[in-house]
Formats: sequence, C-alpha cells, structure tokens
Amino acid sequence: MKLPIYLDNHATTMVDPRVVEVMIPYLSEQYGNAASNHHEFGWKAGAAVELARNRVAHLIGARNDEIVFTSGATESINLAFKGIAEGHHSKGEHIVTVATEHKAVLDTCKTLEKHGFKVTHLGVDHHGIVSLDDIKRVLTERTILVSVMLANNEIGTIAPLAQIGALCRSRDVLFHSDASQAVGKIPVDVVDLNVDLLSFTGHKMYGPKGIGALYVRASGPRMNLIPQMDGGGHERGLRSGTLNVPAIVGFGKAAELADAELNDDASRTAALRDMLVEGITSSLDDVAVNGHPTERLPHNANIRFRHVKGDILMMDMKDIAVSSGSACSSASPEPSHVLTAIGLSREDVLSSIRFGLGRFTTKEEIGYTIQRVVEVVKSARTQMLHHQFANS
Repeated sequence: MKLPIYLDNHATTMVDPRVVEVMIPYLSEQYGNAASNHHEFGWKAGAAVELARNRVAHLIGARNDEIVFTSGATESINLAFKGIAEGHHSKGEHIVTVATEHKAVLDTCKTLEKHGFKVTHLGVDHHGIVSLDDIKRVLTERTILVSVMLANNEIGTIAPLAQIGALCRSRDVLFHSDASQAVGKIPVDVVDLNVDLLSFTGHKMYGPKGIGALYVRASGPRMNLIPQMDGGGHERGLRSGTLNVPAIVGFGKAAELADAELNDDASRTAALRDMLVEGITSSLDDVAVNGHPTERLPHNANIRFRHVKGDILMMDMKDIAVSSGSACSSASPEPSHVLTAIGLSREDVLSSIRFGLGRFTTKEEIGYTIQRVVEVVKSARTQMLHHQFANS
C-alpha cells in the first residue's frame, strides 16, 4: 500500500490505464481533425469519434444522435439551461431547480435571473430528497424547465428522477438532470428516467478531464435548444469547435468499461464503503452519516464528527485525500450549501468530511483510513477538552 491514499473520487477519478492506452495513438499517430472529410487522417479521427459516441450513448440508453460532446458537465449544464431559456422564452421565463444542486446549476440560474428569468429553488428533506408534491405545487404555465440532480455530489443521495420526469412530461415542461456523479457509477437510462436533457462528464468515471456530453432527446415534445457557441457548426450545430478527438476516444473507452464493469464496481465499492462507515462508527461516539441511508451512491460516505472541525481533521491526516464538500466550491469559506439545506447546524456542517471511494480503492487502504480517522478524531477531541479545561 502506498501513501497518500486517494479518497476524493467525487472531485475527479484517476484515468483508467486502459483509457490512456487507447488515447495515445490519437495524440501522436492519428492526429487528424474529425471534421477533415477529404483524407484518411480525418476519416480515421471521425470514425473514432463516432465509435466513442456510440459507446457513450449506449451507457445511458440513448441514441447516437442524441449525444453532444462538450468540454465537460459545466458546459453541458450551461448549454442546457441557456439554450432552453433562449429557445423557449416565448412560452415562459420560469425555471425550477433544487437548493442542493451543484454550483454549475445554481450559478447558471443566477445569470439567467439577471436576464429576467425567474428561478424557484426548492428545499429538500433531511436526507436530501426533493418532494414531488413541492415540484407539482410550483409548476405554472410559464415554467419551461425543471432541473434535478440525479445523485448529489456531496452526500450521494439519489433523487426519484423517473417520477419527477413523468410529472414534467404530463405538464409539458422540459426536464434536465445533472448526472455527473451518477453516470458510470449506477445504472442510468434516459428513457426510464423520463429526462429530456442530461449532463455528464468523463473525468468522474475514469476518463480524461476536459470532455463531457449533453444528452438531448431527439423525439417527443418539441425542444428548441439554442447553441451557445458559434463557429463551424460542429455537433449538429449545437456545439461548434474542433473536436477533442483524444479525449473523446478516452471518454468512449471509459463508457465502454463502465458499461461492462458497473455492477462489479458498485458492489465492491459499496462493500468497502460499508466497511469504512462501520469501522468508524463502531469506534467513535457522536458520529453520523449524512444523506439517505439506502438511496445513495455506492462509493459515497459523508460523515460528520461532532466536536471536531473537518478542516482540522483533513490537515491532521494529510496522508489521506478527502474533502469537506464540492471541489468546485473549495475556494469558498462558506459552509456547504448542501449540508445546510438538509438541516444540519453550522457546527455539524463544519465537522463533516466526504469520503469518495473508487475503482482503484483497496481494502488495505480502507483499513488504514479507519485507523487514521479514529486516531485523529480522538486526538482532536482530547485537545479540545484540554483547551476548554484550561480556559475554564
């Protein structure tokens, strides 16, 4: 076992060596532009892109022509929200989302509000699940889009997307989901989930950074998605720009591997996650898991350690890579908006740590992590008691 140990797989994952292997030729030998239609280099690049598109589409139960390659989930979210807002403004200006969404969704909504759109941010229960009745209550004739994250990036809670999607479909409202943490980790089928748009990315599922996709439903009720980047009309005109062929090839391979190994990966990481939680909770008092007890990602454990600050814990166990929340919000001094939304006190929010297991996590690493966490928490609590006694 090597140190440090990486348990921050929600932030990003290691690129699977099998993914790296298939990418290399497209960085060196097969370096053609996929849009070059008049020679063999372009033909081979184009064929590689379409093979990857097929693999990505298959992973989520979509058609090939419903996959639009982007630079990542953030761009996909921006394209979905801004493209629908612009394309459906004549129908209405109302958007519905949830307080626990990723900042890519929340900040995009803030921008749209500056342009006259009205956004309803729904609350969640103490497990992090939004109520179907709450969504039904706020829908109006002016609602053009509902967006609910499939699996939360901090607490791992899985939302009842199929029911929400069915409600939206019955009310003629488009439905989007940020599925960045879910695709490649749990089964995702866009048809079963009743989604019209789905954002996801390669680097959360053992693929490269800088590549993602937006699923855009091709059949059913009308959808007018306005491109947000002008240029050469790539990706059926929805996302102009020279395609990142090596990254797309890697994304496709990562999707193929996830398709084949998802069940094994999920059961293995869930067993290790349970081992981690049991090892910590059986050895320490005043410890609890945040999020839903069963409807959660198999590799997620968000744990609060009362009477100890999470940032102190992380500093004291630098040999283990964990986090206190979203990597995209790590520069902010504010407490996690997700943990606040599920009703935790400020003290509990600041005492919570997110553990993200992955494909390459080992049993030995989890055993070591349990030992270090218990050791560091006990030490921190002892120091706190000594400090309180000295000041009393």
